[in-house]
Amino acid sequence: MKNMFRTTVLLASLTGLLVLIGDYFGGTGGMIIAFLFAVIMNFGSYWYSDKIVLKMYRAREVTPAESPNLHKIVDGLALKAGIPKPKVYVVDSGMPNAFATGRNPQHAAVAVTTGILNLLSFEEIEGVLAHELAHVKNRDTLISAVAATIAGVITMLATWARWAAIFGGFGGRDDDNGGIIGFIVMAVLAPLAATLIQLAISRSREFAADEEGARISKKPWALADALEKLEYGNSHFKPGIRDVQAKETSAHMFIVNPLKGGTLQSLFRTHPVTDERVKRLRAMRF
Repeated sequence: MKNMFRTTVLLASLTGLLVLIGDYFGGTGGMIIAFLFAVIMNFGSYWYSDKIVLKMYRAREVTPAESPNLHKIVDGLALKAGIPKPKVYVVDSGMPNAFATGRNPQHAAVAVTTGILNLLSFEEIEGVLAHELAHVKNRDTLISAVAATIAGVITMLATWARWAAIFGGFGGRDDDNGGIIGFIVMAVLAPLAATLIQLAISRSREFAADEEGARISKKPWALADALEKLEYGNSHFKPGIRDVQAKETSAHMFIVNPLKGGTLQSLFRTHPVTDERVKRLRAMRF
């Protein structure tokens, strides 16, 4: 409940930021246009985000005959979680990782890479997939898509505003536009704030999925062991020519960050620190 409350507050903050930036650059009309644009993009995200991401990573659906162990794990976990069995996909990549997608439990999919299948034990894969089914059960896949879409709209509006300033001024409010300081805040700092809020939502939902996944599998230690291996495996992964590589726009979907961090890694982290996740999991008892 605490994580869900925090997520609700963060989503409300993103929406409020969108309305403010629309109002600043276009007055009441701009606010309405920004809101309608967000609604349209969220509609598209709701219906097509799963298809887009699966195609992006060239994921292929596998049958029980092709991957019996994988289906056996998903069958058992879906039953324990009390949700319909999601479709099962495999991504041909040595990158050890996994993700879930879909607008609701009735239209969900889980995907694992060939790298994670080669790296983890049966019980560790079970722990990972329990985490992913927790995302499905809690509708985190939809929450993440909505947050990413709203943040994307804010960034797009700010980019348009910067170009408008270059080619003929800015402003369109019904009253004073606040001058250059207001412009900097809305065109530069607002997209940064939107990105930070989106990442905070992602981190919050990861903690919640760890806890729920551990309850589903009743093996928190298996997920903890898996996270340690995946953190090391992804940080040392060197993609081959045929490997599907992670995209920055969808990095938050994976169970661990598939991208190597830079100097601002802690500030723009898509996931909680793995050591903290492992510590919480090892403290759980059933």
